[in-house]
Amino acid sequence: MKFFSKNMAIVVWKTIRYNLKIIFANRFVWFLLASFAFYLFFAIMNVYEGGTIGEDTIYNLLLFPGVLLIFYPTAFGIQNDEDSRILEILFGIPDYRYKVWLVRLVMIFVQVFVILIFYGWISSFLLYKVNPFEMAVQLMFPIVFLGAMAFMFSTIIKNGNGTAVVMVLIGVALLILSESMQRSQWNIFLNPFDIPNNFNEIIWEGITTRNRIFLGAGILVFLLYGLFNLQKRERFV
Repeated sequence: MKFFSKNMAIVVWKTIRYNLKIIFANRFVWFLLASFAFYLFFAIMNVYEGGTIGEDTIYNLLLFPGVLLIFYPTAFGIQNDEDSRILEILFGIPDYRYKVWLVRLVMIFVQVFVILIFYGWISSFLLYKVNPFEMAVQLMFPIVFLGAMAFMFSTIIKNGNGTAVVMVLIGVALLILSESMQRSQWNIFLNPFDIPNNFNEIIWEGITTRNRIFLGAGILVFLLYGLFNLQKRERFV
């Protein structure tokens, strides 16, 4: 029994490692270093400017590094499969591609979640006391939303560079709109820790809850549509 469990653990670990290599195309270390570099840069700038640091500051501080971590594997995943000649194999096995990509997306989200907890712990130690787990949970809503959107567009465009361009344009548009929708439940980048002055906390909590429901529904729609697009074998192979 122990031998069987050990073999299963080895197989699972090798499967995860193999899929992560394909997802990140052996570039994960560089994206991890880039996200950490951006985190340090923004953290140093906040300290240098001497502004008040709170949970809302930490949330904004970690948002961009999290988006950077999830951007590449979701936008370039289909192209990486094609470049490594894995795409033809996936489409050759009925319904297997759904399981593979669903597992890969879960691995990506879990990996980013763990890294955000680590960043939250560092922030709590160096900048301001926060709950790293709660912070990571709140950050995952907009991050996974954008990641699921990138995955959906990658199944439509089938090209990593094209998907990247579309996502950058959408991201810029969302950032511009977020200024006018700062207190709206439709704001993708709503900061739940940034309670507006003279704003009732109960009302703000309701807005935040509706915003998270909206993002959760969007994530589900993007993922289902992306997986549905994988049915169209002739568009990929």
